[in-house]
Amino acid sequence: MSDDSLPAPPPVRAAAVIPAAGRGVRLGPGAPKALRTLGGTPMLIHAVRALAASRAVSLVVVVAPPDGAAEVKSLLDAHALPDRTDFVVVPGGETRQESVKLGLDALPPGHDIVLVHDAARPLVPVDTVDAVIEAVREGAPAVVPALPLADTVKEVEPAAVPGGPEPVVATPERARLRAVQTPQGFDRATLVRAHETVTDEVTDDAGMVERLGLTVVVVPGHEEAFKVTRPLDLVLAEAVLARRRLNDGF
Repeated sequence: MSDDSLPAPPPVRAAAVIPAAGRGVRLGPGAPKALRTLGGTPMLIHAVRALAASRAVSLVVVVAPPDGAAEVKSLLDAHALPDRTDFVVVPGGETRQESVKLGLDALPPGHDIVLVHDAARPLVPVDTVDAVIEAVREGAPAVVPALPLADTVKEVEPAAVPGGPEPVVATPERARLRAVQTPQGFDRATLVRAHETVTDEVTDDAGMVERLGLTVVVVPGHEEAFKVTRPLDLVLAEAVLARRRLNDGF
């Protein structure tokens, strides 16, 4: 039998969950971080478009502040988004973990791959999104994009008083360390089980899968997928966006 007679594999159907319920206190007072503008457009809209740019992503679920779902829905309606992608807004919880779980609960059947993406990473390239999806499609239960560290890292004993000196207790081998980004990608059943099983607070969803004893794999991240957390990050993001517009003519 020739390969031509084999049935084509079913198309990949991925859904993305974007928790955007945080206040972003490190960026200072004002609107929630996800609603701060970047090039005149809210960061959340940039993040939604970045995920929807992947042809495999057919649904994006935005998890809004608990009292801000209507505002976020109006925001999505007011901006041009790809017609081939569906968009849903649900109210979030008190923590990021609760918000991701609420986003997962809103997913209809038929999406076997789930991405979880930080709204504060508005400039992630579509190639990174596709690489994460492909690694899950090939069998990895959990996938994270990550970059090697440029700086040496020290493990310290926390200071007895804020701002005090901190004794160094170890210097991890930098070659084995990675700075993790998003979107993180998961086999849907694995991520659901992690959220049903792991009750203590963790810093990312891949960490929850690690608690199940499953392997999390890393794919190359991208320098433009950085997290906009502090005012200087916003300056850098504006510069990246300006360069893209100059190069791409949009």
